[in-house]
Amino acid sequence: MKCHNCNSPDCYRGGKVCAPGGEELLRSLTPAEEQMLKVASDVEREFYCKLTRVEELIEFSRRMGFKKIGVAFCIGLFEETRVLVEYLEKAGFSVFSAACKVGAVDKSLLKIEKMRPDSLEATCNPVLQAQALNRAGTELNVIVGLCIGHDIIFQNHSKAPTTTLIVKDRVLAHNPAGAIYSNYYKRRLGG
Repeated sequence: MKCHNCNSPDCYRGGKVCAPGGEELLRSLTPAEEQMLKVASDVEREFYCKLTRVEELIEFSRRMGFKKIGVAFCIGLFEETRVLVEYLEKAGFSVFSAACKVGAVDKSLLKIEKMRPDSLEATCNPVLQAQALNRAGTELNVIVGLCIGHDIIFQNHSKAPTTTLIVKDRVLAHNPAGAIYSNYYKRRLGG
């Protein structure tokens, strides 16, 4: 499929069926996924353009009945994580967090090239982040600024469902969509 090439996305309101098997969704969802789909749709319908992503996270988590939330974060977003955890705790959640450098494994042990070769430089450790949050029994994990690739590894090892709050983009203040909206970046990227 190449939905991005569609000139008339009538699947949204017109019920146009381009790919057979849409009803497969009904058969393939687990009960937990079915609940998530319903809760996500309810939050969207009730609060469309009214809540920030953080507020949606809180509302979704409440409606799902989550009590324990995990935050897997990049050490570079330490302050943002502190603020997020404060919001979540004020909303009544028990929050656990794991920084990206947890375990302090030097990159040289994994034969990873360092930015500063003559110093200790810990690698990010998304496996240990996931394990720490798994041990805490989190019911939902939130990614805050993990590097691309590290976020994928974290999600692969997380037992709890995962959502992303902040996507790392050091150039565009963690707003990767800026490269799509900015004419400068469109030209730079060949658009």
